[in-house]
Amino acid sequence: MPSYKRALVTGGAGFIGSHLTERLLADGWIVTVIDDLSEGKWANLPRHKNLTKHKRSILDPITALVKRTDVIFHLAALPRLKRSLDDPWQTHRVNVEGTLNLLLAAKAATVKKFIFASSSSIYGNRNHPPFHENMIPDPLVPYSLHKVIGESYCRMFSQVWKLPTVSLRYFNVYGPRMNPDSPYANLLPKFIKLMSQGKTPRINGNGRQTRDFTYVDDVVEATILAARSPISGEVFNIGSGNTISVLRVVELLNKYLDKRIRPTHGPPVIEPRATLANNAKARRLLGWRPTIPFEEGLTRMVQHV
Repeated sequence: MPSYKRALVTGGAGFIGSHLTERLLADGWIVTVIDDLSEGKWANLPRHKNLTKHKRSILDPITALVKRTDVIFHLAALPRLKRSLDDPWQTHRVNVEGTLNLLLAAKAATVKKFIFASSSSIYGNRNHPPFHENMIPDPLVPYSLHKVIGESYCRMFSQVWKLPTVSLRYFNVYGPRMNPDSPYANLLPKFIKLMSQGKTPRINGNGRQTRDFTYVDDVVEATILAARSPISGEVFNIGSGNTISVLRVVELLNKYLDKRIRPTHGPPVIEPRATLANNAKARRLLGWRPTIPFEEGLTRMVQHV
């Protein structure tokens, strides 16, 4: 197993990035974080002698920061399906051109590993769950297409320029530090905040859509295992392998918050009907195992609020 010491984390002040940065520091890495703070905040990160922070876009010239880096963990993006529909041009620039900018810098600096955060949303609705990595992507919105393009760039850089890359398709990551106040907030933090205040959550559609929620600590573990692995040019599903409906999420939140709130329903939106990972490849080749059941992870989120 390779021994790496220096990491660059893009989007490191965000939800997943801050958890990854904390874990890397705890494991003895020297970490540089790049974040434009459009989604993240420095308050998510600890003060640490081995942590350096830069407020910067991934579209900026970045070669100097990449020098002497062993591993780039590329988590920065303008996320959310709806956001990419509202602003396809700017999200494309950041999510696609920003990724290419980082890959070119990594190639120039002969970085030892490049980890790309992809998304389960690439599977769309034509594929039937559980999803496995050799299914043909069916992106429903620009954001999902951006991730498909990012994966293709990573594969090409691995094959043509021998830059070791791994793409990880994260499935519905959740946990503490998710922002409930963003106009593009995810379902879980938004519903927890509303219901804890006695307010009614609004479900898009009938609520029978299902999600493979994967706890952030499990995702961080998979990400580090991918960095440590000698494997290159591959794609992995990082999901719990279990699924739950949105209606069931509301039932559980009523239970944990001691509420009896009935959700309202709005029209359906453009989104996958279901996400469910076949994670056998990650188990076999990375030695990864998800460890946090959804009800335990949801309890942690509620307690954090």
